[in-house]
Amino acid sequence: MNEKKYKNVIFKNLKTCEIDPEVIIGNNVVIHGGNILKGKTIIGDNVILKNNNYIENSTIENNSCLEYSHIVNSCIGKNCQIGPFSRLRPNSKIGDDCKVGNFVEIKNSTLGTKCKASHLAYIGDSILGENCNVGCGAIFVNYNGKEKNKTIIGNNCFIGSNVNLIAPLEIADNTYICAGTTITQNTNEYDFVIGRAKETIKPNRAKKYLKETK
Repeated sequence: MNEKKYKNVIFKNLKTCEIDPEVIIGNNVVIHGGNILKGKTIIGDNVILKNNNYIENSTIENNSCLEYSHIVNSCIGKNCQIGPFSRLRPNSKIGDDCKVGNFVEIKNSTLGTKCKASHLAYIGDSILGENCNVGCGAIFVNYNGKEKNKTIIGNNCFIGSNVNLIAPLEIADNTYICAGTTITQNTNEYDFVIGRAKETIKPNRAKKYLKETK
C-alpha cells in the first residue's frame, strides 16, 4: 500500500490495515486499525472507519461511520451509522441517514432513507420504504425450503420486536405491526396488526418447576 496515495486520509494504525490498489478513498477520511478494503471499493468524503471493518467491492458514501462490520458487494448511503458487528451481504443497498446496528444481517435488500434496524434482525430479499423501524429480533422469512420470496414494506412502517414476516408479503404505508406477531397477509394503509396469543397466568405453579434455594 502506498501511503502517499492517500494524502487526505488519517490512519490511526496503518500497519494493521490492508488496502487493495483499486480502492478509492475520498477526502478527510479517518481509518482506524484492522480495516481491510478489497476490490473496487469506494470510500466517500468524511467517512470514519472505526476498528476492524471488512469492505469488499462496496461503496460507502459521504459522512458515514462503520465499526466492526462486514460489507460485501453493497452500497451504503450518506450519513449512515453501521455496526458494530453488522453484516451486509451481496446486493444490499442502504439509503441515506440509516442506522444498521449490532448483529443485523442484510442480504439482497434495499432500505430507504431514514430506516433503522438497530439490533439482532435479519432482512433478506426485501425492499423497505423510507422512515421504517425494524425492531429487535425481527425476521424477514424469505425461504420456504424450495424458493426465495420477497417482502415489500411501504413508507413509515413500524415493525415491532420479534416479528416474523413470511414472504411473499406486501406491507402498505403506515402499517404498525406489534411485537411478537407472525404476519402472512398483506396489509392496507394504517392497519394495526397484532398476532399474539393471550398469556395464561397460574398462581403459585412456578413452585413445581423451580429448584428450591437454601
